[in-house]
Amino acid sequence: MKRPRVPVAFEEGLAVACLALLVAITLLNVVTRYLTAQSYAWTEEISIFLMVVMTLAGASAAAARDRHIRIEFFYDSGSAARRRRLRVVAACVAGLLFAGLALLFARMVADEIRWSETTMGLGVPRWWYTALVPVLCAAIALCTFGFAWTAARDEGGEPGERP
Repeated sequence: MKRPRVPVAFEEGLAVACLALLVAITLLNVVTRYLTAQSYAWTEEISIFLMVVMTLAGASAAAARDRHIRIEFFYDSGSAARRRRLRVVAACVAGLLFAGLALLFARMVADEIRWSETTMGLGVPRWWYTALVPVLCAAIALCTFGFAWTAARDEGGEPGERP
């Protein structure tokens, strides 16, 4: 029986794009600082945003593949049924955590819009940076719940195994 796979190409592409932009912005800032003894103030602001998005996109891809951190001693020491139960419980707990984070970050974005908060460096609306965070947290929650569903229905093997 072929197991369903959660597509993660979007998350991986987003993480790669963030890393490439981060490298380009940092290189631009270093070269400018070397040549002019000044740096761009906006680079730190955008770099932090890119690191957050890259981390959450990578976490979403890792969750869909069951490649998150776990204590292998407890996981490997049990039977196949125990490992399956641990996968389901861990995925459900992670899904609930990221669903809660998505709700809290959505409230934060709503407050930033309501109070018209702006960034220190560029003076742009702060929600421009934070609007993607609840979406990515919700994507991680959906990936982990999807993995939990797949793991719960699976009778044998490891759903996250690579072919």
